[in-house]
Amino acid sequence: MSNDPLNNSVERFSNRVENYIKYRPHYPKEIITFLNEECGFDKTKIVADIGSGPGISCENFIENGNTVYAVEPNDDMRKAAEEIFRDSESFISINGTAEATTLDSNFADLIIAGQAFHWFDKEKCRIEFKRILKNDGYALLMWNDKISSNDFMKDYYELIKKFGKDYDKINHTNVDDEVIGKFFSPLEFKKKSIRHTHPLDYAGLEGRLLSSSYIPLEGDSFEIMIKELKEMFAKYSVNGKVEMEYQTNLYYGKMS
Repeated sequence: MSNDPLNNSVERFSNRVENYIKYRPHYPKEIITFLNEECGFDKTKIVADIGSGPGISCENFIENGNTVYAVEPNDDMRKAAEEIFRDSESFISINGTAEATTLDSNFADLIIAGQAFHWFDKEKCRIEFKRILKNDGYALLMWNDKISSNDFMKDYYELIKKFGKDYDKINHTNVDDEVIGKFFSPLEFKKKSIRHTHPLDYAGLEGRLLSSSYIPLEGDSFEIMIKELKEMFAKYSVNGKVEMEYQTNLYYGKMS
């Protein structure tokens, strides 16, 4: 494992699991309806969630009745998901990576990958995805992108850029259509976007900020950042809440 914190993708979220679970936005339930209409998806399909983290990306599929194989290399994230879904027989936890899932060949009807995708070795995981995906199966990449559509969101982005270490290098929006097209190549992929909001009180806003791996958790810059965040909340909150605005982007297609 590299000593470079930028490359140490497996462990960099270990000290942020609680905030990640509590304050990261969930995925809109419309995803299931969309997949049903677009891809013939139903509750009988086997789902492989690669880089599943604490299970946020699994939720809609578990609720739909699908069996989900959640592949996650980070011990803290994986154990958190195991606790959350401890009463579900449809959730199967796997200690594996995107490049070596340990799943059988021709196994999954649907592979999903959330924001962890930007950490993957794209060439190696592409080979692995094609190996475990059934011939008529689909791969779905999905993540929530914050939208700079109002003054609060614009100021929040500026705060991230000001205090976020390596933000420009690891921002998942760096994974553009060209990168995704190469990943699905030689086949075509399609794109669907769903808008939604995530209302947060101050504790939620701070927790959301601190759930990001590039944000400092201590030191002088931390104290200054929190002071500015509190001022921002006081300026923009209405009835004790601010609204984070997101666009869930879905990239989907077959791989063989």
